[in-house]
Amino acid sequence: MGKALIIGCGGVASVVIHKCCQNSDVFSEICIASRTKSKCDALKEKLSGGKTKIETAQVNADHVDELIALIERVKPDIVINVALPYQDLTIMDACLATKTNYMDTANYEPEDTAKFEYKWQWDYRERFEKAGIMALLGCGFDPGVTGVFSAYAQKHYFDEIKYIDILDCNGGDHGYPFATNFNPEINIREVSAKGSYWEKGKWVETEPMEIKREYDFDQVGKKDMYLLHHEELESLGQNIKGIERIRFFMTFGQSYLTHLKCLENVGMTSIEPIEYEGKQIVPLQFLKAVLPDPASLGPRTVGKTNIGCIFQGSKDGKPVNY
Repeated sequence: MGKALIIGCGGVASVVIHKCCQNSDVFSEICIASRTKSKCDALKEKLSGGKTKIETAQVNADHVDELIALIERVKPDIVINVALPYQDLTIMDACLATKTNYMDTANYEPEDTAKFEYKWQWDYRERFEKAGIMALLGCGFDPGVTGVFSAYAQKHYFDEIKYIDILDCNGGDHGYPFATNFNPEINIREVSAKGSYWEKGKWVETEPMEIKREYDFDQVGKKDMYLLHHEELESLGQNIKGIERIRFFMTFGQSYLTHLKCLENVGMTSIEPIEYEGKQIVPLQFLKAVLPDPASLGPRTVGKTNIGCIFQGSKDGKPVNY
């Protein structure tokens, strides 16, 4: 049985923490750490009474020295990073300094640029190997489970996979006209950025939401989905034998898209600082502050989520779709 230090206490972190406590045979102890310790304490209180021993701590994940001190005090077997993607590199630096295994759910993106890719984190590979520790990147649903699906398909169902379409359908209804089911700042940056897909060893770039398809999702029904850039396109492009094209699609309702377009038109999705009453503020960060907290959406959400992959390739010389 092991001990995990979990950094972050937002919506995604809450799910991870609950899952760790449900698997107390693996995680006998966890420490929940965040900039706001009161959030960690509230979650600890909610989960008290289970088999997993829980402690909490305050840490600013922007500061490597604070992270190192916390890791050295807690002495975890693994650090699970469910903080902001801007903080991936500082947490990885702290894990290197303390020789502690690392895991995250989303790849690094710089705070001042709406761009995310694996190059910054993949640059750590040799240093982690030399330190004798693991860095498991993108271990959420997508990326994460969709990568596992692809590896499983390659091993068991195909000699060669030519095409992969990754489909992410959130068919849940939380009752709000506009809200995001994970960090609003990250979600809106991702959706409003240019799309791209991987084809024949090259990236093909598209305008935001330019490519739209309709798909009938099992237990959800027909939904409009849009092509986005997503990080697992990079890793699968390097690891799936014979791959020619990988695309990623996500569903969005019309209310979400209408609100998003309006917010874009008035400048509320910008990450460029503006002057307001003598202070510098970032419009997107202000928007995040007034939107519903994603962690509050769970109890009021009804419906299904359907996430998976569609594969086309060959097995024993015959075409296979799965």
